[in-house]
This record gives sequence, structure tokens and C-alpha cells, in this order.
Amino acid sequence: MPRYTSYPTAPHFDAAIGPDIHAGWLAQAGRSGEPVSIYLHIPFCRTICNYCGCTTRASRGDDPIRAYAALLRREIALVAERLGRVEVAHIHWGGGTLSLLPPDWFEAIVADLADAFRFRTDMEHAIEIDPRHLTPDGARHLARLGINRASLGVQTLDPAVQVAIRRVQPLSVVAGAAAMLRAAGIDVLNFDLMYGLPFQNLDSVQDTARQVLALRPDRLALFGYAHVPWLKSHQKLIDPASLPGGGERLRQANAAREILEDSGYRGIGIDHFALPDDPLTEALANHRLHRNFQGYTTDNAATVIGFGASAIGRTTGGFVQNAADNHGWRRAIEARRLPTVRGKAFAGDDRLRADVIEQLLCYFAVDLGTVAARHDALPSIFDDALTRLAPLVEAGWVGIDHARVVIRRHRQELARLATSAFDAYLARGGGRHSLAV
Repeated sequence: MPRYTSYPTAPHFDAAIGPDIHAGWLAQAGRSGEPVSIYLHIPFCRTICNYCGCTTRASRGDDPIRAYAALLRREIALVAERLGRVEVAHIHWGGGTLSLLPPDWFEAIVADLADAFRFRTDMEHAIEIDPRHLTPDGARHLARLGINRASLGVQTLDPAVQVAIRRVQPLSVVAGAAAMLRAAGIDVLNFDLMYGLPFQNLDSVQDTARQVLALRPDRLALFGYAHVPWLKSHQKLIDPASLPGGGERLRQANAAREILEDSGYRGIGIDHFALPDDPLTEALANHRLHRNFQGYTTDNAATVIGFGASAIGRTTGGFVQNAADNHGWRRAIEARRLPTVRGKAFAGDDRLRADVIEQLLCYFAVDLGTVAARHDALPSIFDDALTRLAPLVEAGWVGIDHARVVIRRHRQELARLATSAFDAYLARGGGRHSLAV
């Protein structure tokens, strides 16, 4: 089942969208005068964790990373030529293991971004951190570069599960990384947790949730492990017999969610949690919550610029994606072309359905009449979707009152399934997905 961090979803991107179309969309974004967001992808790790679903590769030395960083700087210049010196509201670094990027290259890339664009004074500058590779000097360097939010990949604190997924990091390592970041002045922290991992059980998930609460992160995300060995060959190292079944996955997710919410965290959508005074909680209360490729966010920028191999961007014209292989990405940049190889232009009722999908995933409810009016359409455009929702309505899990759809029960578990009723592309095929729960 798609995670709907975009609509249309990535399996429906195709090669009809290339560098020229992307360049036109960038120019249009520059003329709009609206702030943009930036995502930078650094696809390198020292070793690949068995569970990993990211686009990354192992590199024992720094030379390939430096070469990649040099090309990333050239890509920034290519985009800036077409986009202009726009204002930036959010920057997010993803990977990969970001702390492997040599400090001098990290500094140079941030300087290039600051020269090419205008950083907003309240800009969120976030980075994903592998706790195993952070040092006090590294944390201080990130702070000097303006990083003000860090997301730590915790996943699990069960030693047996850590061995099975090839990511050994005791609580002391996670606590040490959090302490380093806070001492450096980066005191806004997110933790990522997982359930459904090999050999994971109910006690294991509950113990991890209780242990990380002592570190009091501002936000937590609780993701189900997606076993997709047909896409990620290293996942073949995981014995399918060691994976919890669907019922056990559900129990693990619910148990962790209960512990987090009983400890004062507010549930945000299907898989995020935040403290009561966190901006994400405030966005939920004020109906300003959004969802994009980084998950639930306060970022409302219509344009997201993706830098790096495989990075996905969004414009008001549609979605774009860079070449996923480093060689293809490099060849395009060396030829002074945008490395865009696929994407999806918004067409027909795409924006309308994207709006409905975001509302359901953020609030578990949507007024189809209000959304339709916002897009100059009639609610009857959703008649097919309401028909597909009928089994969930008959079960008492979803309610439909005139044009208002509400997920009444099992909200986190059913949200993606209910949302898929509004996906006009799903019935056409275009991708094999992991378990929904």
C-alpha cells in the first residue's frame, strides 16, 4: 500500500518529464516569489543495515564522497541558474550517513546554498543522524553551519534485533549522541523507531519505547519495517520466517503508540508523535499540518528542490526525480544538464485528489464538498471513491455524512487503505508495495 508522501506516487513517475520540463518549472517557481524548500541526498554509508530501504551504498573511504560532494555543488549552481535567488524556508539533509560527509565539503555546500539563495531568518535546517557516527566536534560543526533540528535513527534498542539488522547501537550510544547535539546547541531532536523487524516482539518494542522516553525527544516517528527484497537486495539477508506476522505487527504498533501517548506525546497522523508545545502539534490543532517526502511537517512550500542522486522534488507543475544511479546523475551534471530522468506532471484532478489524500492522512477526516469547491469541482467527482469505501463503511470503521468522510476506528491502521480509495492511479497498477501495517 503506498505511503502517500506524494500524489501521484513515485511508481507512476515516467520518463516523459526530463531536464527541459523541469527547467521550465523551476523558472516558473522563481518568478512566483514564493519560498522554496530544499532536500539534499547523500547516499553513502560505511555499511548497509539489513533492514534499510534508503537509496544508499557502502563506501569505506572518503574519496567517492568528496567526488559526489563536488558534483552536488555543481548541481546547486545548475538549479540556481534556472530558479534565481529565491527564499528558502526549510532545508533537510537525508541519506545515507550524513556525518560521513567531510566537514570542509559540508561547509562548502552550505556556503553555496547561502550564496545562491536567501535563507529565511526562521529557516528550519534539519539533518538525519546515525548515532554511531557522531562526535562532539561533529555536533559542534553542524551547529556552526546552522543546523537546528536533528533526527536520530534509533529503530530498536533490543540487542538481538540489532544484530539481526546489522545495526548495533546500545542506549548509551543514542543518549551520547543526543547529549552531544544538545551541548552544541542543537536541542530540537526527533527519534525514529521501528516495529516489525526480525525477531522483534511485543516486549522488545515496548522496552525500546520506554527507554527512549527518558531522553525526551521533541518528536518521534514510529515506522513499520517494509520488507521489499525485490527492491532492496540486501534485505534478502533477513529470513522472512524471523519477521512478525500481520497481527503481531499491529500489536507492536499499538503498544508503542499507547506508551508514547500515555507519556504526553500527541499522535500526529499515522506514525508521528510530538510534545504538546511542538510546532507540529500546533500545526495539527490549527489545521496547518502537511505531509511530504519527509513525513508530517509544518513545511507548506509548494516547491521542494531535490539535490543529489535519486532525490525527488516537487513544483507547482508536478514531481521530478533525479537519476538514481550515481553514474547517470554525474554524467548529466558534467554535461551541464539537470539530472532529471523521470517525473509526473499534474493533470486532470491530480491536485484535487492530492488535497483529499493529505487531509485524510493528517486529520483522518475530509469534507469533500469543501475540497471540491477549493478546486472548482463538484463533490460527485468522488462517487467512485465512495463506492470503494463501502466495505469500510459497512464494517463501521469509516463514516460518510453527506460529503464528509471520517475514519472512526482503527485510524492509523486504516488511513492508507481508506486514502487509496481516492487514488485514481492505483487500479492501473505500477508498483508492488509492502505491508500496510
